[in-house]
Amino acid sequence: RARAVEWKEDKGFYRVVVKVVPKHKETGVDAESTMSRVVSLFEQYVKLSNNLHYDAMIAAVRVDDPGKLADTIAAHLVVGVDEKQNLLEIISPLERLNRIAALLEAEVDKLQVDRRIQSRVKKQMEKAQKEYYLNEKMKAIQKELGRKDDKGNEVEELKKKIEQSKMPDDVEEKAIQELKRLEAMPPMSAEATVSRNYLDWLIAVPWHKKTKESRDLKRAEEILHEDHYGLEKIKDRILEFLAVRALVKKPKATILTFSGPPGVGKTSLAKSIARAMNRKFVRLSLGGVRDEAEIRGHRRTYIGAFPGQIIQMMKKAGAMNPVFLLDEVDKMSMDFRGDPSAALLEVLDPEQNNTFLDHYLDVEYDLSHVMFICTANVLHTVPQALRDRMEVMQLAGYTEQEKVEIAKRFLAPKAIEGTGLTKENVTFFDEAFQTIIQRYTREAGVRNLEREISSICRKIARKVVVEGSSFGEEITGEKVTEYLGVPRFRPTLAEEKNEIGVATGLAWTEVGGEILVTEATLMPGKGHLTLTGKLGDVMQESAQAALSYVRSKSDEFNIPKDFNRRTDVHVHIPEGAIPKDGPSAGITLATSLVSAITRIPARRDVAMTGEITLRGKVLPIGGVKEKVLAAHRAGLTTIILPKDNEKDLADIPKNVLDALDLYLVETMDEVLKVALAEKLPVFPAVASSPAPDVQPAIDDTITH
Repeated sequence: RARAVEWKEDKGFYRVVVKVVPKHKETGVDAESTMSRVVSLFEQYVKLSNNLHYDAMIAAVRVDDPGKLADTIAAHLVVGVDEKQNLLEIISPLERLNRIAALLEAEVDKLQVDRRIQSRVKKQMEKAQKEYYLNEKMKAIQKELGRKDDKGNEVEELKKKIEQSKMPDDVEEKAIQELKRLEAMPPMSAEATVSRNYLDWLIAVPWHKKTKESRDLKRAEEILHEDHYGLEKIKDRILEFLAVRALVKKPKATILTFSGPPGVGKTSLAKSIARAMNRKFVRLSLGGVRDEAEIRGHRRTYIGAFPGQIIQMMKKAGAMNPVFLLDEVDKMSMDFRGDPSAALLEVLDPEQNNTFLDHYLDVEYDLSHVMFICTANVLHTVPQALRDRMEVMQLAGYTEQEKVEIAKRFLAPKAIEGTGLTKENVTFFDEAFQTIIQRYTREAGVRNLEREISSICRKIARKVVVEGSSFGEEITGEKVTEYLGVPRFRPTLAEEKNEIGVATGLAWTEVGGEILVTEATLMPGKGHLTLTGKLGDVMQESAQAALSYVRSKSDEFNIPKDFNRRTDVHVHIPEGAIPKDGPSAGITLATSLVSAITRIPARRDVAMTGEITLRGKVLPIGGVKEKVLAAHRAGLTTIILPKDNEKDLADIPKNVLDALDLYLVETMDEVLKVALAEKLPVFPAVASSPAPDVQPAIDDTITH
C-alpha cells in the first residue's frame, strides 16, 4: 500500500510521487477472535453462494495474517467498486476485518432468505411434478391395460345417470354444461367438489318417476276407519276429495289444511291419505322456521350451500307425486333473513308451483303433481295470502266416549306392545279409561291419555320382570288410582254450589275449549269498574258493555239511582296469569253482574257463551263445537248459546247433544231466565220526573 504524495504532468502523462505505507501487524486475542469470526462467516457465505468454490474457503482458512486474510476474502466478495475502494483505504487490518465481517453478515442473511424461498418453491414444484408424473404414469398403465382413468369413469357414469334421469331438455342441457366444466377441472380442487355435488342433486331429484295412484274409494274408506275412530265429517270430506280426483283427469290442485288442537290426529290423517292413495309420504315441520332459504335453498356461491327443504323432501320421496305434509304452518316466523311464508306462496299456488325455482338447483322444478297437506293449531297467525290457498278442515276435540274407544282400539294395544307386554299380562276395562280421562287428563286430544296408559304399562312391565312372565293385572278404575297416584282433576262441575256473582262461561283456546268462571262483586265506592284476570281490550269492552246494559235496566233490577256514584264493581276471571280476550264472554259477564246486584245466585250447572250488545241482544260467536265439548267434559248439563249459532250444532256428536240441555237465546232476558237459580222479582217501573233543583241527601245504604 502507498499513499499519493504529489501529482506531476510530464509530456501529456501524469506522474505520481507515493510514499509506501508501512505494514501494520495485529496480534493478540482481539486479532485472533476477529479472524476466527470472519473465517466462520466466510465459510457460511461460500456454502450458501453458488458462485464460489470450496478452494476459496480453504485458502482463507490457511492464512494466518489478519491483513492478508482481509484482502483474500475481500477479493471474493460480490460488492460494488466503491465498497472495495473503501476496504483498500482502511490501513488497520483489524478494522478492515471488522468491516468485512459486517459485509459478510449482510450477504449471509440475504443468501439465507434466498435459499429459503428457493427451497419452498422447489418443494412445490417437486410436488406438482410428482403428481403430474404419477398421473401420467397411471394413465399410461391403465391405457396398457385397456382401462380408462377414474375421472373418465366418473364423467361417463354421471353422463349416463343424466340420460337415465329423463330431465327436461333445458335442465339436461345445463347438467351437460356443468359436466363439461367438471371434466376440465383438477379432480381434487374445491370447485370440482361443488360441481360434483350439484350434479348429484340434479340427478337425485325425481324428474319423471311417479307412483301409481290408487283410486279405490272402498279401500280408502277402510284405511281411514282402520287408522282413526270418529271424525266422520272429516273422513267424508276426504273421501269426497278423493272421489273428485278419481273422476277428473287433471283435478284442480287443492291444499287441504287440518286445523285443530294438539293430539286430535292431524298428522296421522295425512299419513292415512297417503296410504289410501298409494302415494309416498314426506313430512316437513315448519315450526320455528324463519329463514326463506329453508324453503328455496342457498345459492351455490355460498360455502356449504344446499337445496331448500322442499327439494330435499322431494329427493327423499323419490317420486314426483308424494303426499307432502307441511306441519305446523302457523309456527313460522320471519326475521332479517326473509319471510318463509312468502316463499311458501309459490310452493302452494297451483298456478305457479309447476315452475318452482330453488336457488341451489337454479332450474325450474314441477311441484304440480304433489298433494300438499298443511296442519295448524290456529289459523289467525297464518298470513292471509297463504290462507287463501288453503281449504280448511276444522278438527275439534274428542268426546269422552270417543276417547274411550280410541284408547281401547289404538292406544292401549300400542302401549302394551311398546312395553313388551302381552294381553295376558294386562287387561284394561272401560272404567279404567274413563277414570284416566276424567281424573288424570284434561285435553282436547289424546296425547296425555296415551302417556298415562303407557305409564301404567311400564309399571306392570316392572312387576312382570320381578315376578315372572305369568304375572297378570286387570286394570279397573281403582287400579288406575293405585298406579297413577292422586288424581290431578276432579270430575265435578266448575263450582261446588250455586253462588252469588259467579257464572260459568265457555272459552276457545288453541288446545280446544275451556270453561271460564266469571266473578263479580260490589263494594262501597265511587262508581269505578275494576277488571282483573289479565283481560284483553275486547273482553274489557265487553265487561263495560255488560255493565252499561245492567245499569240501563236499573228499574227492572231494582238498582238504586245513585248506584254509579256510591258503588264500585269488581269483575275478576280466575287464572290471572293466562291472557284472555274476545267478545264471547259478554252474556257471562252480564249474568254475574246481575247476580251480584240482585243477590240471586247463578246456577252452577249452566255454562254460557255469547256476545252482548247495549240493548241486551245476544250475538253469535265462534268455536261452538270446542266450547260445547269442554262443557260436556266438565260435567255441565245446561248450555246457553246464541240463536244464530244453531247451525253449528250439526258439527257436535249426537251423544253429546243428547246429554245436554241446550237453550238458544236472542236476548239477555232469556239468558237470565235460565242462568239464575231464582226468578227475577218484578218491580214496577218508576215514572221519570224532572231532576230537582237541589241534589237531595243520599242514604249510604244500598238496597238490592
